[in-house]
Amino acid sequence: MAYESLQEMEEYCKEHSVPFWQAVLADDMNERTVTMEESFAMMKKMWDAMLSASGSYDSNLMSNSGLVGGMGGKMEEYRRQGDTLCGDFVSRVIAQALKMGESNACMKRIVAAPTAGACGVLPAVLVPFYQDGMAAETEIIKALYTSAGIGQVIASRAFIAGAAGGCQAEIGAASAMAAGALAYLKGGDTQQITHAAAMALKNLLGLVCDPVAGLVEVPCVKRNVIGAVNALSCADMAMAGITSRIPPDQVIDAMKEIGESMHVSLKETAEGGVANTPAAKQIAEMLAPRI
Repeated sequence: MAYESLQEMEEYCKEHSVPFWQAVLADDMNERTVTMEESFAMMKKMWDAMLSASGSYDSNLMSNSGLVGGMGGKMEEYRRQGDTLCGDFVSRVIAQALKMGESNACMKRIVAAPTAGACGVLPAVLVPFYQDGMAAETEIIKALYTSAGIGQVIASRAFIAGAAGGCQAEIGAASAMAAGALAYLKGGDTQQITHAAAMALKNLLGLVCDPVAGLVEVPCVKRNVIGAVNALSCADMAMAGITSRIPPDQVIDAMKEIGESMHVSLKETAEGGVANTPAAKQIAEMLAPRI
């Protein structure tokens, strides 16, 4: 990725009078030496995989550990009763996030966006948006370019791996990517896109990576839900004209600083946080012969 900051991307968009997604497209074409058609075809392949993963969810499947499975189905059933606190759309987002996270735990095909552990966030907001007819497929693909640009800058300036920076680097980055994508789909300009991403990431600063028994299941799957719902709220704030008081790139830098200062027990080692609770230790002991 040629861009080292979101500010640089904003300046490129202003200088060339292009939307955010097009700046990402141009860089992909240059980086991989491909045509626009070839780049679009690859991104459409990612979108098709997200749709396929959503459509093939099986609520009867359980992960090998037995820790997760069926939650997406339960949430979907609850949503259909029409009495949720969050309303229909947000409840669908919640269900989608759970379904994707569980599919990852059950070793089904997902899209790591930006990681497998955070695979539920982006499709959780985009799939219902698309299925409700709020955006054509071409616009969804452009939104994916938008999210990819945000993710690449976060990866370049900080990290996207829980082992490097805690769950803020995975769910936090995914939430920022989703918020930016949503702001684009709602007609947001470059500043609204980057500030939606900044607010989403800022809300999840300090989130630790503490997988029970070392598996990307508990609490990982449910954290995809908070990443998705957080993205919705931050995109709406950005579209209302609310901005991040801290510039987007400085928020990313803060995430890096926090991640580097985290104790190793809170970075995917399963030695701290909820992974170190009595219940989690009992689970780890029970599963030890199987993992």
